[in-house]
Amino acid sequence: MSWIDIYQRKKTTAEEAVKAIKSGDTVLIHPGCCTPEHLVDAMVARKDQLEKVRVVHILAEGKAEYAKPGMEPHFRHEAFFIGHNVRKAVNEGRADAMHIFLGEVEDLWLTGAMNIDVVLLTVTPPDEHGFCSLGVGVDISLSAAHRAKTVIAQVNRYMPRVHGDCFIHVSKLTHIVEHDAPLMEMPQGTPDETSMKIGKLIADNIEDGSTLQMGIGAIPDAFLSALEGRRDMGIHTEMFSDGVIPLVESGVINGSKKTLHPGKMVAAFVLGTKKVFDFCDDNPIIEFHPNKYTNDPFIIAQNDKMVSVNSALGIDLTGQVFADSLGFMFYSGFGGQVDFVRGASKSKGGKPFIAFPATAKEGTASRICGHLPIGTGVTTTRADVHWVVTEYGAVNLWGKPIRERAKLLISIAAPQFREELERFAKEHKYI
Repeated sequence: MSWIDIYQRKKTTAEEAVKAIKSGDTVLIHPGCCTPEHLVDAMVARKDQLEKVRVVHILAEGKAEYAKPGMEPHFRHEAFFIGHNVRKAVNEGRADAMHIFLGEVEDLWLTGAMNIDVVLLTVTPPDEHGFCSLGVGVDISLSAAHRAKTVIAQVNRYMPRVHGDCFIHVSKLTHIVEHDAPLMEMPQGTPDETSMKIGKLIADNIEDGSTLQMGIGAIPDAFLSALEGRRDMGIHTEMFSDGVIPLVESGVINGSKKTLHPGKMVAAFVLGTKKVFDFCDDNPIIEFHPNKYTNDPFIIAQNDKMVSVNSALGIDLTGQVFADSLGFMFYSGFGGQVDFVRGASKSKGGKPFIAFPATAKEGTASRICGHLPIGTGVTTTRADVHWVVTEYGAVNLWGKPIRERAKLLISIAAPQFREELERFAKEHKYI
């Protein structure tokens, strides 16, 4: 039987396809801009026929109706990374947070610690050989699709066809639903003056020929804009957004000095707008790989001059970084921060940066704290942290005792909080 015959035999509607989901199943949703909301809506519409369905994903976009009040008997969401659309559900106890490094999520099903019953995907139409591309979201979804009992694929002509380890054959799909819809866009916004200052401080401390990882947010985008005029930069990252496009077009990012995948931009997924989706479509300089590969610290470290740039909610005077929770509120997740901090720190000439504005709450609270707020968890430990940057400066804490760390961090705190922080440090014998 040809792949075309297989494809035609598996074609169905979303309403018919999601009947494969049974009570008690674990369902993984293709996350980010690739979220197949047409399939998700059809699943949620069947709620009265379903009980105790476990829904898992990293930062899926859309309405997330499965996590709304009243859905508890039918669906229980488990977040590998908490997005804005499920944050309230997690903190009200209607959904769960799983604290896990992004580079290790796939090990859950690869080792059998978690069984994935159903995967909901968005893919491209098949090529002449019957292979569909997962497009701008290989992330954790490709390996889950290869392990799941049931793979329901929304074939969407709006999905870019990308290169790399990102293909699945139609024979691996159990249900095919043709539904064209623009991908969900996640614009990152315009960096403000503070972010631009921080971005420039980071850029001033790295060399030409570095390989870059950027997390999510205004600061990573500001850092990219500060690289204009630099030379021979490369990309090895979990994700990127629209900000890389002008740097590629101007030749700043060309990957010519990369020691791993030279000449290629390596990523697992994209969060951005149609502009970056179009940029990725059939672009031979970009390779998408699963997060298990992109976020493996041992892989990351093979890139010489590896630079990681990640944001945080704050840091205490000993160097403990908190980024996934604040007090007893779970905010996001570990994501790839620690994966890349550790990978960059082991890279020859590598530099990991944690960057954030010095204040929060419109300048009324310092993000550099004497101690962690009660209930707050540590994301990056004091032994892992290296460079810390605010708009007031960049300091390297690695190899420094507590006395020096406290002094360095106070020096880049907002001026109105330095006296208070110094008083705390003296009271607790840090300095």
